[in-house]
Amino acid sequence: MNGSGSIRLRLLRWVIPPVLLMNLLAGALAYLLAPPPLRDVVLRTLVLLEIVFALGCVGLVWFSVSNGLRPLSRLRTELNAREGDDLAPIAAAEVPYELEPVVSAFNGLLAKVGEGAQARQDFLANVAHQLRTPLAGLKTQLEWLGARHAEPDTAKSVGLMLSATERMIRQTNQLLALARAEPHHFEKTRLEPLALDALVADAVQSFVDQARLKNIDIGFDLTPATVIGDRFLLRDLIDNLIDNAIRYTPPNGAVTVSVRPKLLTVEDNGPGIPPARREQVFNRYVRLDDKTHGSGLGLAIVRDIAVVHGARLTISDPPEGRGALFTVKFA
Repeated sequence: MNGSGSIRLRLLRWVIPPVLLMNLLAGALAYLLAPPPLRDVVLRTLVLLEIVFALGCVGLVWFSVSNGLRPLSRLRTELNAREGDDLAPIAAAEVPYELEPVVSAFNGLLAKVGEGAQARQDFLANVAHQLRTPLAGLKTQLEWLGARHAEPDTAKSVGLMLSATERMIRQTNQLLALARAEPHHFEKTRLEPLALDALVADAVQSFVDQARLKNIDIGFDLTPATVIGDRFLLRDLIDNLIDNAIRYTPPNGAVTVSVRPKLLTVEDNGPGIPPARREQVFNRYVRLDDKTHGSGLGLAIVRDIAVVHGARLTISDPPEGRGALFTVKFA
């Protein structure tokens, strides 16, 4: 902190000069009133006392201000330790009386930001929900059209429209999953015992065609396992992990999904993820490969769903050493 912005230095400039000036005036008066033979002794004593007094004042002011600023330091540490989306109010009862107006104003700002964020999230969820039905209808009509018009030009055009529609449906579903996984949207009343192996088996079947297009060997190794969770969110988590693995695994590769008690793993033999970027890929809109289609939301959705379920999500190297191994460990 520079001198112009330091409370300690400002107090020293305000307090020390007037105090020293008064001491100098008192010393000068004592010097003048002292008998001439004692004036040299009085002068040396006054100079020494003045130095000691000045140092004492500086130390006292510095210590007092530092001690008084400790609540602010604790508040700063608490705010720095928060996640970016943590908008919970600061506990006003834990701060000194003098800081209560500041904390109250800050809590008011947090409340406004939270209201704005929730309004945006509600809007996002509503738009995504409203788009699902017409997009599903459009896909059905395009499939019907493609089945009845096999001419090369028509088939190619219908295929492109169908591919674009499928991408829109996927991104709409991801936006809806992202909105549902937000902590303030997460409904704990929907938690129930679920057969994780059954969820995974059902999810894998829906990716067989996608894997076949790249000649990827997709398999599963399932052990009966029960977890407490939200059926729809966990299905979103599983779908996004499998979709991510298939997208980044090269042709003729392999993807394996495994379930053990309280443990879900998705392993691929693709290019893998460098250790330095393994935390970064869980942020929204982050993509490691610009050549691969995607919104960069899939792993962010996986992270949010894992968090609201109290599960631990990690990325590591597979036993064979090539590719990526995603692990979700449930509590």
